[in-house]
Amino acid sequence: MQQENSINISPGAGALLPLPYHEAVAGYLKEREPEVWAWALSARSRDEHAQAVREELLKQAYRLDAATYPDLHQAAITAAARLGLEVPITLYQGSDGQINASLYFLVGEAHVVFSGPLLDRLTGPEIAAVLGHELAHYKLWSEDGGIYHAADRILEATAAHPGATPAQLQTSRLFRLFTEAYADRGSVVASGSVEAAVAALVKSATGLSNVSGASYLAQAAEVVAREPAASSQASHPESFLRAHALGLWAGGNAQAESWLDAALRGPLSLDQADWLAQARLESLTRRALAEMLRPAWMRSEATLAHARRFFPDFGAGDNADDSLAQDMAAAPRCADYVSALLVDIAASDRAMEDVAFARVLELGDAWNVGDQLQARMLKDLKMTKRQFSKLRQGARALLDKTEKNHVG
Repeated sequence: MQQENSINISPGAGALLPLPYHEAVAGYLKEREPEVWAWALSARSRDEHAQAVREELLKQAYRLDAATYPDLHQAAITAAARLGLEVPITLYQGSDGQINASLYFLVGEAHVVFSGPLLDRLTGPEIAAVLGHELAHYKLWSEDGGIYHAADRILEATAAHPGATPAQLQTSRLFRLFTEAYADRGSVVASGSVEAAVAALVKSATGLSNVSGASYLAQAAEVVAREPAASSQASHPESFLRAHALGLWAGGNAQAESWLDAALRGPLSLDQADWLAQARLESLTRRALAEMLRPAWMRSEATLAHARRFFPDFGAGDNADDSLAQDMAAAPRCADYVSALLVDIAASDRAMEDVAFARVLELGDAWNVGDQLQARMLKDLKMTKRQFSKLRQGARALLDKTEKNHVG
């Protein structure tokens, strides 16, 4: 196998920092769950976690001492130094036959466990890449007083609860995916080579002994170009997504962060919303209602009362939301929801008759949800296609007349 050990990280590559998703979720937990957050950061909680980790290590793994494995320990020391870590590292071989490596985190201690014949598959900088990936977990968990480790433990405990909501499960899943993407970057930093990092990734996933990282990077780019889909995995993103994300980041691509976010989170939608997406949907809903009721003549007692069923503190103003159309366009999977929302608010005051639905059609065109809106009006309002066509044709004139009468 050709050794892929070149230092090929672009000077434009970003520093190894917590990803925006990590920061956002930690901030959300701190704000929304202050008691749980305080517990996760407490000394008692960390001591309980440390005891559980130590017991599992002693039961499940064989310690690889430095005297017997000097090269492996030196690779670990080098990888840690490249990541800016000064921490005692203990290495183990696990009893699980599946090819893998894992970090067992303790404050001030890094414990890396190899499983299956992984060490037999790796050569040269690939060993540093795997060690860098695992030690990057330690780096992340140690940042900012351990807040990301606290967030991870809260999410894992929440997701394991039988009553976990879909949003809680999705937040936990995405946090794991972004953590793996962060650790992948650590593998590049530790090995100095994106090709070596990708080769180690593919070997871990396939069990192969001979892998070309450069070839797989090209293969990943081909897949992404043909099928730009979001990750569907539970704990680790698909290998081609991970490889392509690494190639962008190591190459200093300006779109590396936005591409990774889109690849892991996908477009905004109701059925796959995590906590952060729920907050975005809440904001989008409030803004849509405010824009719907921006004309003073739309603010009847009935429409305002209906809007306040969504938000008790709801209020509408006279200023247009100039960025709303762009934000709607960025959420195409929410088109049916937005259409249902518009029809719902328009139907809340029958005294307005067709003028409220004319306003709906105007917004539907502006927000590019016209097709979904037509389907909703035909279905929910039992409208015929002929009635809908007549309403659409006369919508602009009806709105102009209403505006003129209201001003007059």
